Amino acid sequence: MSQSNVKFGPVPFNCGEDLTAAADHLAVLSHDTGTPQMLLPDSLTALALYLVLEGAAIGATGYFLPITGAANVRLPLIGTCNPGDTLVLADPTVEGQPGKVIVLPEDAGTYRVVAIAEEAGIDTQLVLARPANLGTITVA
Repeated sequence: MSQSNVKFGPVPFNCGEDLTAAADHLAVLSHDTGTPQMLLPDSLTALALYLVLEGAAIGATGYFLPITGAANVRLPLIGTCNPGDTLVLADPTVEGQPGKVIVLPEDAGTYRVVAIAEEAGIDTQLVLARPANLGTITVA
């Protein structure tokens, strides 16, 4: 069998920053000299494919859920959304927004699509969404 040593469901990884208050936020798998570690997204196009289930202090083990279109998740929303809206990473340069999502803005820029909203949502709600790794979208 060629699929040995693979995992399904939540996975443990070291936290590359303090993620103790980041439950339900999206995270990025990175590394520190080859050792895997999780970080909050640092750009609008970061490849955020994990959901923080249980964050931990820097260097400690946290638990993360790889997101997949096979199961919906709840994501922290900035602003409002409607079912079917395209959700992208919120601006990680704004305090309190790394790892959260917003509706695809009309402002010019390149954004990472992470999910499609499955319900109407309001600011700060954990909105029900279907992960959709559709890559990046450039708004001109």
